[in-house]
Amino acid sequence: MRVVATTMKDIKRIIPGAIISIALIAALLYFVDFQTMWNSIKNANYGILAGSAVLSFVWLFIRAKVWRILLRDKPKYMDVVFSAGEGYLLNAFLPFRLGELGRVFLLSRKSGMTFSEILPTIIIERVVDLAFSAAILLAALPFVVGAQGSERIGYVVGGAMIVGLAMMYVLARNRQWALDLFHKLSTRWTALQRFGGSFLESFLDGLAVLTDGWLFLRFLFWMTINWFVALVAYYVITLAFFPQAQFHWMLFVLGAAAFGGAIPALPGGVGTFEGAISAALTLFTGDQSTSLAVALTARLYNYLNSGVIGGIGLLREGETLSGLYRQLMNLRNKEPTEEQT
Repeated sequence: MRVVATTMKDIKRIIPGAIISIALIAALLYFVDFQTMWNSIKNANYGILAGSAVLSFVWLFIRAKVWRILLRDKPKYMDVVFSAGEGYLLNAFLPFRLGELGRVFLLSRKSGMTFSEILPTIIIERVVDLAFSAAILLAALPFVVGAQGSERIGYVVGGAMIVGLAMMYVLARNRQWALDLFHKLSTRWTALQRFGGSFLESFLDGLAVLTDGWLFLRFLFWMTINWFVALVAYYVITLAFFPQAQFHWMLFVLGAAAFGGAIPALPGGVGTFEGAISAALTLFTGDQSTSLAVALTARLYNYLNSGVIGGIGLLREGETLSGLYRQLMNLRNKEPTEEQT
């Protein structure tokens, strides 16, 4: 019965994202002229596209550098590279953003670090990513016609991310107080106190990176480099289809793509990612069909770098997507099971 209940709960969680993705895909199918899109793909500058493909791999290797800094340089760099690639590959095909859980799980098996020690670094990374996306979206607004109201989204998300980081910093600075409060509130549930206490202790250890000023500055420096490479990569892809493209367009396009990826959707942000990029580019170009071709190319490159790096990583470890999915679902359901024992 517990398995059936969990399955039904998972299905209910998938439905809202599936509806959003299907609705956006239907809108794209309705408004786009596929003959124009196909002609744009045939006439694209493939020399430029080859360069942008290389940049997509550069982005992934720098992202691994960013993550390793948050991990205090404890794991081997190539272990972090392959774990990151595996995580992005899992996100492309599995629901519930299991790729984030997956890269924590996979790196914990080969680094000697605990799962709960690595997990906070993913949270910090995602929060700072959203703060960056809000910042570049706000920076783009002076160049965008017809984007009224976007600044409100940027301010709200950016403000929420800053508040989130501040709260995590407070917890990291008051580690013992947080642990004492947890134990005081959970005295009635011994299983939760036993399991949750050890998890919270490791989690707070992971948050300690926020209290190391030099380490956090290094993290922000490489995160900035990572976002700049993403901007250049999107610019190069866009140039292959729109030779008149301006670099400042990418501020709005990449900001929109980041927010599109945060909206509930099918695995990999199918529909939301393409819809966000094509809508943002259409504001500058007025050509929705060719803009969709750009979005699909960006999607292809996301599959390319995660497929190659993540695929090699899975082969090295003798894993499969289906096998990892089962392990991650068991891991995700472990905590509720422990609490009920």
